[in-house]
Amino acid sequence: MAKPDIRKIIHIDMDAFYASVEQRDFPEYRGKPVIVGGSPEGRGVVAAASYEVRKYGVHSAMPAAKAVRLCPHAIFVKPRFEVYHKVSDQIREIFFEFTDLVEPLSLDEAYLDVTENHINLPSATLIAKEIRKRIKEKTRLTASAGVAHNKFLAKVASDLDKPDGLAVILPEDAHDFLEKLEIGEFHGIGDATESKMKSLGIYTGQDLKEWSEIDLVNEFGKTGRYYYRIVRGIDNRQVKTHRIRKSIGKERTFSEDVDDLGWINNFLRELSEKISEIMQDKNAAGKTVTLKVRYDDFETITRSTSFSHYIDDAEDIAHTAISLLEETKVGERKVRLLGITLSNLNLNEKGHFKQLEIPFE
Repeated sequence: MAKPDIRKIIHIDMDAFYASVEQRDFPEYRGKPVIVGGSPEGRGVVAAASYEVRKYGVHSAMPAAKAVRLCPHAIFVKPRFEVYHKVSDQIREIFFEFTDLVEPLSLDEAYLDVTENHINLPSATLIAKEIRKRIKEKTRLTASAGVAHNKFLAKVASDLDKPDGLAVILPEDAHDFLEKLEIGEFHGIGDATESKMKSLGIYTGQDLKEWSEIDLVNEFGKTGRYYYRIVRGIDNRQVKTHRIRKSIGKERTFSEDVDDLGWINNFLRELSEKISEIMQDKNAAGKTVTLKVRYDDFETITRSTSFSHYIDDAEDIAHTAISLLEETKVGERKVRLLGITLSNLNLNEKGHFKQLEIPFE
C-alpha cells in the first residue's frame, strides 16, 4: 500500500515523570513541591521537578543550590532509576500496541508514526487519546500528547496543554500557528538564542519568517537553516525505530568536591575499566576520548583527543583521560563531577557495531 503524502505523528511526553512516579508511590508527597535529585544542602543538580515546585521557577538541570533558594521548603528525593526504567518499559509496550514505528527520545518521551497503525484507526487524535488513557490505567500516571504531520510540530504541540493535555496542529493550520507562536516556544530555541533573537527584533514566528535563509545563517551559523525551515513548518525527518548510538560513557557527581589528584586519577582508571567492559561486551571500540569536568562552581568543560585507530582497552582510555586532565585546572580547582566518553564508534550504516578485525602476525 502506498503511503499517504501527509504523515500522522504523535509526540508523547510524560508529565514530570520522575517526580510523578515518586508522588504515585509515596502518598505523603502528593500535592507537595518534590524535587528528584540534588539535596537540601544544595549539592547536585535537579533531575526532575513536580508541577508544585515548578511554580517557584524550579526546573530540571537547575543546580540544587538555586532550587533551594527558590523553594526552601521543597522535598528532595533520591532518584530510583530502576523504577523509572520499569515504568518506561510499561509505557513503551503500550506504544507498540498501536505501531512499530516508535522512536524513544528518553525514558519519558517518544515519537510515534501512526500513519499506518495496528488498529486501522484513521484518526491520530483518537489514537493519542487511547494511548493516554491506557497509560493512566496501567501506570496511574498522566501523559501529554501532541499530534501533527511532522515531528517538530508534534513536539511543540505536546507542550501546549501540559500537564495531562492533548493538542492537535492540523496541516492547514500550521502556518498561522507558527506565525503567532512566541519565539521562546519554538522547540530548539533555548534561552540564549531567544535573547539574541529578541535583541534583533524577532519576537514571534512572523518576525522570524521575515528573515531570509542567508541572513539567518550569517547571524546564527548553520543552525540558521534549521530556523528558516521550522518557522515554515518544514520537517521531513522520519520516526526512526533504532537510534544510532554515537558514544559510550560514564560520569559521576561526587557527594563532596574533590581536589586530590591521586584520588582523581584512580577514579578515572575505575571509570575507564567500566567503559572498557561495556565496549568489549558490545564488541565495540572508538577513536575519540572525551573528558568531562564540572568544577565546584558548576562551570563544565570538556577536553577531547582522537586517534587514527580504534581503542577499547581500559589502560588506553585511562591514560588518555589522565593526559587530558593536564589541560584542565583540576587540582587547582575542586571538582564535583568527572566523566569519560568514548565516541567515533565502529558503526556500520545501520547503526550496529561492526565486528572488529584482529590482525594476526
